[in-house]
Amino acid sequence: MSLTAVAVFCGSSPGRDPAYADAARLTGRRLAERGIAVVYGGGHVGLMGTVADAALEAGGEVVGVIPRSLHERELTHTGVTELHVVETMHERKAVMADRSDAFLALPGGAGTLEEIAEQWTWAQLTIHEKRSGFLDVLGFWQPMRTMLDHMVAEGFVRESQSGIVTIDDDLDRLLETLASPPTWRDKWDLEVKR
Repeated sequence: MSLTAVAVFCGSSPGRDPAYADAARLTGRRLAERGIAVVYGGGHVGLMGTVADAALEAGGEVVGVIPRSLHERELTHTGVTELHVVETMHERKAVMADRSDAFLALPGGAGTLEEIAEQWTWAQLTIHEKRSGFLDVLGFWQPMRTMLDHMVAEGFVRESQSGIVTIDDDLDRLLETLASPPTWRDKWDLEVKR
């Protein structure tokens, strides 16, 4: 499977370490170089804006999806290739999911975690068959790796479904994984056959 568009979830703040912004720039540039459109939250601030700017500077396509409430606060990136102003956060996530072949989380806060967790859940339920990845900059997502291992160990995530998400510190390797076909089955199909 080839990736034509990846939804990138990341902080609306830059974070404390410049390495986070460096990783955001690399992500935007690398997606553009591979001909993969960036689908993101539509803002010009924080890591979000950094990813978008880097992709645009490298000649890539950037699709922004922003709720009207944030658009009215003048947080919108006005230079993106395509902009969608939607009414709610729920609509934002649905549009981003529809427009993307996979999902990539860079460092961020509660919003980043919520967005990637929803897509992970949808894949678990086979609402879609798209992979999710965490770019582990400076070990940022190591607590998530520990949590995922704990969820599997405690029987809340099936081992066979743990491959829906990948945590990796190498962007190119992570993109290759995100492009690979799904290998999991529906959670409820697995539960019923226990």
